[in-house]
Amino acid sequence: MRILSVINQKGGVGKTTTTVNLAHALALSGKKVTVIDLDPQSHLASSLGLNGRDYVGMDEVLLKGAPIKPSMIKVRENLNLIPAGADLGQIEHLVEAGAKKGARLKQALTGNLQDQDYILIDCPPASGLLAVNALMASNEVLIPVAGDYLSLEGLSFLMATIKNFEQKLGHKLKERIVLTRFHVRRRLPKEILEKILEYFPGKIFATQIRETAALAECPGAGKTIFEYRPKNNGAIDYRELAEDLKFDRTLSPVHEGEVL
Repeated sequence: MRILSVINQKGGVGKTTTTVNLAHALALSGKKVTVIDLDPQSHLASSLGLNGRDYVGMDEVLLKGAPIKPSMIKVRENLNLIPAGADLGQIEHLVEAGAKKGARLKQALTGNLQDQDYILIDCPPASGLLAVNALMASNEVLIPVAGDYLSLEGLSFLMATIKNFEQKLGHKLKERIVLTRFHVRRRLPKEILEKILEYFPGKIFATQIRETAALAECPGAGKTIFEYRPKNNGAIDYRELAEDLKFDRTLSPVHEGEVL
């Protein structure tokens, strides 16, 4: 079982979009997948056509130590959701959180959901206790990065945060990056891609997720891109990204004279 945190402290980079569509792509390929909503805004559940606040979910698991499996909801063939729950945001306001509360998700997953091939955790755009729980429970992180310079700066900060986390807790994470909201004909996203390849060689997946209106529209319909526009570029890209994830297909650094 592979457990991935889809994380970036910067908002608007496509974390939830990537979580839901990558998960459905894996499920459509025959893999058993569970997505966990660790964002109190519950956008992951909304993207799948549910109101995550209507269900008991990760709020009970993290605040009260409840078992995780009863909160699992089958949302598509081979795809399950564990929703955020109405009170998940309260965990960030705990005065005395302590190290044990940072490991509650890991404890909840231990010995459970072993029939799943992938667990994808949709993280909030913050670095508090929810993010610590996600990182502690994961063995991999997937970092969506939009094609702009502010996202590149945020990536550098996040990578440093992850390294600090690894050193303090002795928990090694495999890091992978996916470039989202990619404009093929614009120069800036290509420059951002070149910079990421330079600074983080071997860590960026081969597929870039192209900017398309359908990816922004499908959450409003409660559908994934494969249900909303199955022939759209977004569907093509997320299928390819699923293959990147399965086989760890990454880009090589760009050498002088090469063209992306």
